[in-house]
Amino acid sequence: MNAVTLQDLTKHFPAFTLDSISFSVPAGSVMGMIGENGAGKSTTIKLILGLLSPDAGTVTIFGSSGAPDREHIGVVFDECCFPDTLSAQDIDRILGMSYRTWSHKAFADYLARFSLPYRKAIKSYSRGMKMKLSIACALSHDSRLLVLDEPTSGLDPVVRDEILDIFYDFMQDENHAILISSHITSDLEKICDYVCFLHQGSLALCGEKDDLLTRFGVLHCDEKTLAALEPAAIYGVRRGQYQIQALVELDKVPQDLALEPVKLEDILLFLAKKEA
Repeated sequence: MNAVTLQDLTKHFPAFTLDSISFSVPAGSVMGMIGENGAGKSTTIKLILGLLSPDAGTVTIFGSSGAPDREHIGVVFDECCFPDTLSAQDIDRILGMSYRTWSHKAFADYLARFSLPYRKAIKSYSRGMKMKLSIACALSHDSRLLVLDEPTSGLDPVVRDEILDIFYDFMQDENHAILISSHITSDLEKICDYVCFLHQGSLALCGEKDDLLTRFGVLHCDEKTLAALEPAAIYGVRRGQYQIQALVELDKVPQDLALEPVKLEDILLFLAKKEA
C-alpha cells in the first residue's frame, strides 16, 4: 500500500506552475524530494497537507482521496511554528485538546530524550531545540506519515545526525512512511529509499535512490566526445573554461568512457542546469 500517491497534481500561480506531478511513497519507505529554490517542493507539500487546493490531479493518503486525516500525519517545517512565549507545557495542553490521539506520555518521553525543558518559554530554546520540539509534537499523536520540509536546515552535523536517528526509529514500523524535502543531500543519501527531483515545477526524475546512484555517471570530455553521444543519454551539461562535464546514463554511452560515480547533489546540480 502507498502512504501517499500524487497523480497529475497541478497548481497554477501567476508566475509559477506545478505541472502534472505524479509519484508515490510506499508504506515502509522514505521519499526524499530535492530541487532548487522555487522548484515546487513546498507547494507540493502544501497540496498534500490540504493547505492548498489543486487545479487538477489528485492526492491520495493511505488510500483516501478526501481531506487528509491530520491525526495520523506529523508535520515539521523548517521553522518552529509555535509562538515564542509558549512553553512545552502550554503546547502539551493545547495539542492535547486538538488531537484525539495525542499522548501526553509520548510527548513527555520525547522531551526527556531530547533534554527539552517543560516549563521554559520557547524563546529560550536554540534552533536545534526548537526543531526537536517540532519533531516531538509530530510524533506524539500516533503519526503514520511524517511530512518534513527542511527539518535539518541550519543545524550542526551532530544535531542533524541525532534527528536522522529519530527518523530511523520511526521507520522501524513498516506501516510508517516519511516524505522529506531537503537541500542537504548528504542527509537524504543516508535515510532515503526513493528520491524525486523537481525542477521548475516539473518532475525531472524519480526512482529508487540506489538505482539512481548506479544509473548515472559524470563524464569529463570535450565538445567532440559530447556531440558523439546520443541526446537521450545526456541529462545535464556543465561547461568550464577547459573542460565539459556531463551527467550521462551509463547504459546509453560507450563502455570505454571513463566516468565518475555520482551523488544526489551531482544529479541535482546537473538537472538544474540542463541545457535545452
